[in-house]
Amino acid sequence: MNLIETFQNLVAQVPELVQPLIVALAGAIPFIEGEGAAGIGIIGGINPVVAAIAAIVGNFVCVAVLVLASSGARQAIVNRSRVRQSVASDGTIIDESVVSADSARKAARREKFQRAFTRYGVPGVSLLGPLLLPTHFTATMLAAAGISKARVLFWQALAIIGWTTVVTVIVSSAIYAIR
Repeated sequence: MNLIETFQNLVAQVPELVQPLIVALAGAIPFIEGEGAAGIGIIGGINPVVAAIAAIVGNFVCVAVLVLASSGARQAIVNRSRVRQSVASDGTIIDESVVSADSARKAARREKFQRAFTRYGVPGVSLLGPLLLPTHFTATMLAAAGISKARVLFWQALAIIGWTTVVTVIVSSAIYAIR
């Protein structure tokens, strides 16, 4: 909660031109994301449309960077494991890849993701994912699982725009109902 209050105070203290940048920065943070950032901006006094657009851009840019990085990392690992396979003198293939142990927290997160992915596919995980995990995590896991970058980014963009719009409408309606 302290981080959200910090962003709200920062939005209120900076010049009007810089406020959307602060909202975009808040949108790039997991667990705040576009939805929370839009609320921060609206409560800070920014026009709801400007707050929503800034929050969406901040959230999507961060997710896009993570998708590109995790997709690249997956490709490097796949390529490396292919290179690490060597042929023994009798012609049998020896796989020298090493499997590292995951922490319990990562394993639980991966299990939750895998169950949702099996049940709902890429669209469902992307659109319903924010109810379970931040878009940063779901997008990274989808890309690391080998789903195409374009497909992940398309569905994540729809999810970010949709959830941020819904929260923006709710928060702005509540704010204007109070006034």
